[in-house]
Amino acid sequence: MDPVPGLLARREVRLVQGPDGSAEFDADDYLAAVVSCVDELSGALDGVGLVATAAQWHSLLGVTTTGKPIGPGLSWLDTRPVRIGSGPADPAAFHTRTGAWWHPFYWPVRLRWLLSRGVTAERWLGLPEYVTLRLLGTGEASVSSASGTGALDTVHCGWDPEAVALAGVPLDSLPGLLPDGWTGRLVPEYARRWPSLASADWTAPLGDGAASAIGSGCPRPDRVSITVGTSAAVRVVVPGAPEPGPAVWRYRVDTRSSLLGVAYSAGGALYEWLNRVLPPGAADVADRVPGDHGLVVLPYLAGHRPPHELRGQGGTVHGLRLSTTSGDVAAAVLEGLCHEIADGVAAVAPEAQPILGGGAVAASPWLARRLAAALPPGTRLVTTAEVSARGAAMVATGRYPDPPLVPVEQTDAERAAMAAAGELHRALRSRLI
Repeated sequence: MDPVPGLLARREVRLVQGPDGSAEFDADDYLAAVVSCVDELSGALDGVGLVATAAQWHSLLGVTTTGKPIGPGLSWLDTRPVRIGSGPADPAAFHTRTGAWWHPFYWPVRLRWLLSRGVTAERWLGLPEYVTLRLLGTGEASVSSASGTGALDTVHCGWDPEAVALAGVPLDSLPGLLPDGWTGRLVPEYARRWPSLASADWTAPLGDGAASAIGSGCPRPDRVSITVGTSAAVRVVVPGAPEPGPAVWRYRVDTRSSLLGVAYSAGGALYEWLNRVLPPGAADVADRVPGDHGLVVLPYLAGHRPPHELRGQGGTVHGLRLSTTSGDVAAAVLEGLCHEIADGVAAVAPEAQPILGGGAVAASPWLARRLAAALPPGTRLVTTAEVSARGAAMVATGRYPDPPLVPVEQTDAERAAMAAAGELHRALRSRLI
C-alpha cells in the first residue's frame, strides 16, 4: 500500500500570482505535468490493473463544449472573488445542507463573480474533472471532488438547487456526478502512449483532503488527522453526514462517509516566508521554550479559510520590543500556527486521538513537538510519505492498514507553556477577527 522506492515522479506546476490576489493556473500545463510523470513511470507499471487518484479540491475552470479551457483557471489561493448580490435565504440551513458557506472560496460566489466580469463558459470543471476528461474521456465529477465546490448538497450528494441558483449558471453546465465504485479506462491516445496501463481501471478522483486523512491512518472517527504541508488542515472521517459545527466544513469521501474539518491557508509555507525575510538560520528554533519570546502571532499571511474573512487584513505580530530577536519572531509565527490547529482539533474532534502528518512536521521535529504540546495527549506522528496517494489506494482497494505511527514526546512544562500561550493567542484573535 505504501510507495515503492524509486517509483515516485514529481513535476512543479506554476501558479501565476499577482498583487491583486490572483492565483491562476494553466490547465494544459497541469495536464502536461501529470502526463510527464506517468511517462517517467510507465515502463515500470506492467501488471497494474487499478489506478487510484487523489486530486486537489477547490479549483475552478471554464471550458467549451469540446473541453477546451477558456482562459486560465482559479486556484484555491485566488483571493479576488467577492460576493455579488444577495446570499442564501437561510445561511445556517445552507451550511447544514452543503457543509460550506456563501463565501468567496467556493464556486457559487466565484461563478457569480466571474459572470459579473463577463467571463462565460459552456461548462465548469475543477482540475480533477479536466484531467479525467482528457485522460479518460469523462468530465463528470466524483461526489468527493464535487463536495469541495461548496455547491453540493453533501447530505443527499446532489447539486444544491439554491447554490446553483446563487452561482447564476445552468445546472447542466456543472459536471455530472459519478456513482461510488465508478471506473474508467484511458482514451485511445493515452492507451497507446502507456500500453502497460491500457487495460487498467481508473477510479474517480478522491479529494486530496479525504485521501490525506485516510492515508494518515484516520479512516475512522476515533482519530483526527492533522496535516501540515504547504497549508494545514484538521480532518476527521465520519459515517453518514452529521451536521458540522458553525465553523466546521463537511465534504465527502463518498456517498457513505463524510469528512469534517477546518483548514488553514498557511502551514509549511510559513517556513518558506521566514527563511525569505529573516536572516539565514533565524528559523532554526530548536532550543526555544514555548512562549518565551513574549509575542502573539496570528499567522494569516496567506489569508484565512472559510468561514472567516480578514477583510483585507493579513497576519499580525503583537508584542514587539526592542529586545525582540529574529528567532523570537520565527518561534512565535510557528507557535501561532500550532494554536490555530489546536483550536481546530477542539472544534472538529476533541475526543479523538491526534495523528500528525505532512511534509512540514516530517521535516521539523520541533514543530511536531510544539503541536503535540498544544494537542490532547496521545499524539502520534505518521512516518509514511505520500499519504494522499496512500489514502486513494486504500479507498480504491477497500483495504485500510495502519501506517507506521510513532509517539511525539513532550514534557508537562511544555504543555503548560503552550496552554498559557494559547490563551493569549485566542484573546487577541477574538479582538481582531
